Amino acid sequence: MLIYPAIDIRGGRCVRLRQGDYAQETVFGEDPADMARRWVAQGAKRLHLVDLDGAKAGHPVNSESIRRVVVAAEVPCQLGGGLRTEAHVRAALDGGIDRVILSTRALYDPLWFRGVCALFPGRVVLGLDAKHGKVATNGWLELSERSALELAREAAVSPIAGIVYTDIGRDGMMQGPNFGAYAELLAAVRTPVFASGGISTLEQVLQLAKLGVAGCVIGRAIYEGQLDLKQVIAQAAGT
Repeated sequence: MLIYPAIDIRGGRCVRLRQGDYAQETVFGEDPADMARRWVAQGAKRLHLVDLDGAKAGHPVNSESIRRVVVAAEVPCQLGGGLRTEAHVRAALDGGIDRVILSTRALYDPLWFRGVCALFPGRVVLGLDAKHGKVATNGWLELSERSALELAREAAVSPIAGIVYTDIGRDGMMQGPNFGAYAELLAAVRTPVFASGGISTLEQVLQLAKLGVAGCVIGRAIYEGQLDLKQVIAQAAGT
């Protein structure tokens, strides 16, 4: 299992939100590139980046900060937040991003999503952000009536690199992931599934590995020291 330390960027700084609420922000670092170096020094082989301003605005905002993270990290980085056009996707990949995470437009424009996946096979991840089983969009500010499982099944027919599933209600709360949701998703699709939101103990990581999850995105728990990143990476490598 792969472990992805999360670096969420807002206003050029490294922050974490609670339940996707922009009013509940904690700043963990003024320089996301320094944070990237920190996680890589502790053994991270990949990083999960989110342009929070971009997700809200509908277009990339923190591109310069992200560029500096990619240069500093020297490990593959996946990026989500505000990527709504082919030009956005191409610019991110040309700028050194390994994989892009698409969510809002994947919901509203499935034909466009399939086209981008065909253009960049194996380099697009579906960002499936959900609450009570329904897909959230626009930086988690809006909740649709679309079933998360339905969208996952549709996306999985394209040559995607995987699905990052985030239970918004648990994100940043360190209350544990929604294991039932991951079991349902894994039963519904054959593409790799990555867990995000609420992961706070090594036992939870290992339980997700037993379910068949391909990787975990971990944020607040490593920033606040509840989880030791080196230990988690070492344990997950054997699963």
